[in-house]
Amino acid sequence: MNYEPLTSFSTDTTDRGVGREHVPLVLATRNAAIDHVRIMLTALVVFHHTAIVYGGSGGWFWREQPNGSNSLLVMFNAVNQAYFMGFFFLLAGYYTPSSYERKGAARFVADRLVRLGIPLLVFFLALFPLTVALARTSEGHAFWSGWWAMFRSGVFGPGPLWFAEALLLFAAVYLLWRKLGLSLAHPPRTRLPSFVSLAITAVLLGLASFTVRLVMPVGRELAWLQLGYFPCYIYLFAAGCAASRSRLLENISLRDARPWVIVSLCALLSLPVVLLSAHGQGAFEGGWNLYALYYALWDPLVAWGIILGLLFVTRRYWSRATPLTRWLSANAYAAYIVHPPVVVAMSLAAAHLDWPPAGKFLLVGLLASVGSFLAGAIARAIPGADRCI
Repeated sequence: MNYEPLTSFSTDTTDRGVGREHVPLVLATRNAAIDHVRIMLTALVVFHHTAIVYGGSGGWFWREQPNGSNSLLVMFNAVNQAYFMGFFFLLAGYYTPSSYERKGAARFVADRLVRLGIPLLVFFLALFPLTVALARTSEGHAFWSGWWAMFRSGVFGPGPLWFAEALLLFAAVYLLWRKLGLSLAHPPRTRLPSFVSLAITAVLLGLASFTVRLVMPVGRELAWLQLGYFPCYIYLFAAGCAASRSRLLENISLRDARPWVIVSLCALLSLPVVLLSAHGQGAFEGGWNLYALYYALWDPLVAWGIILGLLFVTRRYWSRATPLTRWLSANAYAAYIVHPPVVVAMSLAAAHLDWPPAGKFLLVGLLASVGSFLAGAIARAIPGADRCI
């Protein structure tokens, strides 16, 4: 998760580029409420992957319980998946125009390669085989020799850094968009689209996701990207870019959020009913069936309310930074990068505990969240690392 403007804002409000549109820079000061959203989402990623260990749905390096064996954790992960990565794309888009304006095209590209490309490469070549080797210690394999064996065998992958891969692609598209002179063709959006407009958008995105999942169902990847989720990701990144100039995300009101919170709550309440009616036979991942259509439409309907609700609540009730939240915000990206081996290590350490899965999930999720932020801070202390993470 790369939100460089959150860690090194410039107070300059002039356009430093040559031959580009002269538009005042935005987002020149930190917004503590959005910092707090990032902290919560980063911790949620850790809990999400911990839930998979104990019976939630999804792919992960090591499991103690079978995939999908815990209904509550399955629903927990389904709700997370509906909005948390989309929320990250929204925030990434929100800070992209100001980064481009401040740096110009060449520095913008260089910055994206450093802050997204280097962490992606490090995880791909080092942390991915390390985490696999760590997981294999549960089968009696040695760790250090196993790590080297994984590296020599080419056991590589982006893991959760698929997000950085996607942002590199989105940054390239945004750069092309700016070079074509299209981004300022319309005045900045100063108000949230109407309820009807967002409802229509949600339905259209759901139908787009349903269509994509006919070919690329949930769980299937192309270049490590699950394209079945990307209609919403693309829209939210673009929406973040559109909201940037007017700082729209920092002014979400109760009036904006309330109707969508109600819609999301209704959608959430429908999930256990639909899961029970499916009797474990519904092909939610994709295909010509009502369950796949329901899940594709359900995603954005849940996302809109949770995203708007969190933006309002943090602005209204948690908008003051503290030394702790400043530290957490500074280390959030690094925590995201290093959390897989931390989660696996904590899970393996807790394997001997005779606790129910829900109890282990809460314990390991909490310890792994704290451990990931601490490990991230240590990683950032490496000379030069803070330029990347």
